[in-house]
Order: sequence, then C-alpha cells, then structure tokens
Amino acid sequence: MKALIAEDEIHLAEDLKRRLALHWPELEIAAVVHDGEAAADALSRIAPDIAFLDIRMPGMSGLDAARFAPASCRVVFVTAYGDHAVAAFEQAAADYLLKPVSEERLARAVERLKRPDAPEFLLSKLQQLLRKEEPLRLLRAQVGQEVRLVEVKEVCYLQSADKYTAVFTRESELLLRTPLRELCARLDPEEFWQVHRSIVVNARQVIAAHHDPSGKVTLTLRDRPEKIAVSRSHAHLFRQM
Repeated sequence: MKALIAEDEIHLAEDLKRRLALHWPELEIAAVVHDGEAAADALSRIAPDIAFLDIRMPGMSGLDAARFAPASCRVVFVTAYGDHAVAAFEQAAADYLLKPVSEERLARAVERLKRPDAPEFLLSKLQQLLRKEEPLRLLRAQVGQEVRLVEVKEVCYLQSADKYTAVFTRESELLLRTPLRELCARLDPEEFWQVHRSIVVNARQVIAAHHDPSGKVTLTLRDRPEKIAVSRSHAHLFRQM
C-alpha cells in the first residue's frame, strides 16, 4: 500500500514518517509534501491508498486538498485543532488524530487502517468529538476545611497518585480527588501534554529537554525545580528540543 504525508512542519512530517515505518513497515511512503497545493497534486498524481493530511497548511487546507483524493483513498486528518472534526467526517475521514499524537493512538489508527472499520465507528467517533466538553479552566482542591480554586494556566504539571491527582503549581502542591485519566479528558490537549503514564505537563512550562546518551529525556520546567522524566513512548514530542 502507498501513503502520502502532507504536513507543513518539516520535522513533524519526518517524525510521522519514521513512526509509521515502525508501526507499519510494509507501508510505502510514496511522497511527503509541505503545503496544501502540493498535497492536492500528489493525491491526483500518485493516487495513494492512504493520505495523512494536516488540516492547516499554506496555500490550501487539508480539507480542501482531500477533495482531490481518489475514491479508494482513506484519508486521516492530523491536526492540533479539534474544531474541524465535523468537516473532516463530512468527507468520510478514516480517522482524525489530534496533535501531539501519542504512540498508542497512532498504533490504534494503523490497526484501523489495516482492517477497515464499519461506518458505525466513524459515526461513533464524530459523536464523541461533538460531545467533548469545554477544557477545564479551574481546578477545585480540598485543603483542610477549605476548597481552593486553582486556575489551570497556573499548573506546572500533574501527577497520578492512586485514585487522586497531585497538582503542582509554582508555589504549592495540592491533591485532587479526581484520577489523572479523568482530568486528561478535560484538559486542553494543545496546552497539556502527557509525557508519562502518570505525568501531564503544562507545555508552556517546558523550557528545556535533556537527552542523555541512552535516549532518556528529562524536562526542565520554568517554575518548578524538579526534573520531569519522559517515557520512551512520548519522547518524540521533544525530539527537536
């Protein structure tokens, strides 16, 4: 099978190509392009079986470029913006990946592409996206007999603590009676990145990523002294730092 990658950020395009090679070695990446018009041309000329299209690209959006895809081509939109979900599924997208795409999520997408799902999956996926709540703006933490309100933007990182979640701000450490998994579903994925199974960081807090010779990555945060370990499955998020 042949695939096309259209992504205006060159390093993200190369990263996706590399990761696809790991998850699907048999897939041939026939072309990698970096703007919408080049994507439309490649879709018409190469007629790939699968196209991974960024939505916001120079010249022409991925949504517009997708109209040049042959009927047999399965289109996967890869974007940092969830507000294009309806338009994507109106074009019968095979999947819709939100950046930063985790290794686990990419692996699930590959499995679906290898074994095409029934149309009911697409409808279910769209309904989930449409039902998505507004991102959290305030956290409520119990401190003694008081309930303290913490603005999400003040959070440096969150760490799972059994059935609770520890919240670290510049000046305090608080405990929430909500599991990290539930919080993740309501945090803005553009601002909060999962870097470990038990840790989510505020991306605006990351000022440096240290790569040691063994490939391990640790993060330095702006307002916290501790170093944050990044799991191997999330290290790709900081490859360019």
